[in-house]
Amino acid sequence: MALENDTLAPDFDLPNQYGERIRLSQFQGKKPVALVFFPLAFSGVCTSELCALEENLSMFKNANVELIGISVDSKATLRAWAEKEGYDFTLVADFWPHGDVAKDYGVFLDEKGFANRATFLIDTNRIIRASFITAPGEARSIEAYRAAVEDLSPARV
Repeated sequence: MALENDTLAPDFDLPNQYGERIRLSQFQGKKPVALVFFPLAFSGVCTSELCALEENLSMFKNANVELIGISVDSKATLRAWAEKEGYDFTLVADFWPHGDVAKDYGVFLDEKGFANRATFLIDTNRIIRASFITAPGEARSIEAYRAAVEDLSPARV
């Protein structure tokens, strides 16, 4: 079962697409995070969904929200995908131990071997303020992101 709103988001330490270590806690006290789990790089729905996030990246930047995509793909796969699609945000590899962070957040699909489509909006205290999940073949809406990002604005947190 996925983590619920108003709970502490588990920390993680994973490589990004360039091999740099990224920890959720490095943003604590500094900026909120939109943590976007997706099944697999180079797949149709994931590509269109993350391209939509790239097209709306200013929504996150203007609200000072760090956008982080996360999947069970390797960092090399994520780098190749980010370069091919022109993603200008962080992608982290929940590759090994396989899907451990997705499991910590309750969104790993054991029967498929990858994470469900799940988004967690995490405030500067590492508290989950909003979350939404769709089936692996169903893209999340930009409007859902917009509403969640607005809820993370400093006046409301």
